[in-house]
Amino acid sequence: MTNQRVDLMPSGTGPVDWLERLRRYALLVRLNRPIGILLLLWPTLWALWIAGDGMPAWNIVLIFIAGVALMRSAGCAINDYADRDFDRHVARTQARPIASGLVTPTEALGVFLVLSLIAASLLVFLNWPTRLMSLVALLLTAVYPFMKRYTHLPQIVLGAAFGWAVPMAFMALNEAVPMVAWLLFCSALIWALIYDTQYAMVDRDDDLKIGVKSSAILFGRHDRLIIALLQVIMIMLLLFVGDLVGRGHYYNLGVMAGVALFAYQQWLIRRREPKACFQAFLNNNQFGMVVFIGLVVDYLAAA
Repeated sequence: MTNQRVDLMPSGTGPVDWLERLRRYALLVRLNRPIGILLLLWPTLWALWIAGDGMPAWNIVLIFIAGVALMRSAGCAINDYADRDFDRHVARTQARPIASGLVTPTEALGVFLVLSLIAASLLVFLNWPTRLMSLVALLLTAVYPFMKRYTHLPQIVLGAAFGWAVPMAFMALNEAVPMVAWLLFCSALIWALIYDTQYAMVDRDDDLKIGVKSSAILFGRHDRLIIALLQVIMIMLLLFVGDLVGRGHYYNLGVMAGVALFAYQQWLIRRREPKACFQAFLNNNQFGMVVFIGLVVDYLAAA
């Protein structure tokens, strides 16, 4: 998820050693651009801390962190496989490994399967209900990249995929998924619609040319207003969640810091310039972080 071209070696026709092949696979799964891992990680950490009442079991935390990194990486591989016929026509994605010939579509599918299996192996350390819930996460990850062919709101599927770790965290720690977990899941889904619309604004002109659907195209000239409304709804959900679980001033301060960041994002996208829209997208990492810091400090202060 980046608007920067990556300098790649030409694919050539000769054999490739294993170090170079691994380097190409690392580019395929965006290990050089970890923003996607972070955007998936923050709601997971919010859920783990709330489900664990400020003291989640560290083995569960580490399992979820590893699972987030693996499944986001797997998602990148299947995304590039799905977009292999589109990426070469979009300036931002022409250098991706499949589009540039560094990785074959078959290899990308293999990387997706291997990473998914490794992620699945982590489930042996979790309870059975959480294992069953993980099947939904795998399905959403595999289906999302193809949604842009059929709907202008593929971000809803992305949000569900990124947010599904929230109810899984509650199930893993408490063997139950209360209402607060679903409210937090909804906030994660809305957040994905916010930042992925900002991301889609970067590619809107190219997407219109090649026939790819996106929320940025659907929202049109109302994109900033709709993003603002979604930001307001998300903030209200986060405050409501905090109230339900008895969080105090430090948590609310973290959310208010998030409000300031949302306002900054609106300023960045005011002219809809691709570079500024991408900066707004990246800024969501800071949003997730300040909410998490406020949550952790609030639990520590109440201990």
